[in-house]
Amino acid sequence: MGEEFQNIVTRRFLTAFISLTFLVPFAFAQRNHTPPTPAQQVANKVARLTAILTLTPAQQGTATTIFTTEQSALSTVGASMKTARTALKTAVLANDTAGISTQSAAIGSLTTQEVQAQSTANADFYAMLTPTQQTQYNKLGAFGGFGGRGGFGGPGRHN
Repeated sequence: MGEEFQNIVTRRFLTAFISLTFLVPFAFAQRNHTPPTPAQQVANKVARLTAILTLTPAQQGTATTIFTTEQSALSTVGASMKTARTALKTAVLANDTAGISTQSAAIGSLTTQEVQAQSTANADFYAMLTPTQQTQYNKLGAFGGFGGRGGFGGPGRHN
């Protein structure tokens, strides 16, 4: 009985080991996910809003234009933000108070531009909705549950 039990345990161990050997590469393969392009982000956002608010084809076209303009502005701001944060880190490491002040002001200005682009897009989108759609949009919470600081990538943009 002891030998039979040992054989069962050995077979189960080998089965589990072989299964894991084949499954592990698939688990790690999921980490190579390519993030969506700005155009895909806009298309996904418009599709979600269409599903929730029943946008007409004309509204979908207008929304696509609004959110594409927003993405273009955010892309420019994001590149500048990345540069400013790198410069701020350099200034901090060098104890360069003038550099810290300059880069902090730049980051503040860029954040303002980011919020302005998002808010303008949300205002333009809201303005094109019918009163019924606006009521539904308002039920979604701040900024209709889309955009704002909690947009596509979660809270904030940390480039």
